[in-house]
Amino acid sequence: MACNYGLREFVDAGGLIAYGASLSDLFRRSASYVDKILKGANPADLPVEQPTKFELLINLKAAKLIDVQIPVPMLARADEDIE
Repeated sequence: MACNYGLREFVDAGGLIAYGASLSDLFRRSASYVDKILKGANPADLPVEQPTKFELLINLKAAKLIDVQIPVPMLARADEDIE
């Protein structure tokens, strides 16, 4: 069954496609917030941030197994093709 996931780990485990926020980028930004708070910033004064970096990953091996053709423009936009 073709499914779209929000985390790259699902594609690494055999899922077809993942599109979602980059966890490594989110962790870096979270660490920045922790640093500000530990240096005395009031958490209530810190703005809410939305993800800004997203990843598109395609598992070509899974696509082949379920006989799904990935369009060329989508392959061109992918951040990573997993084989």
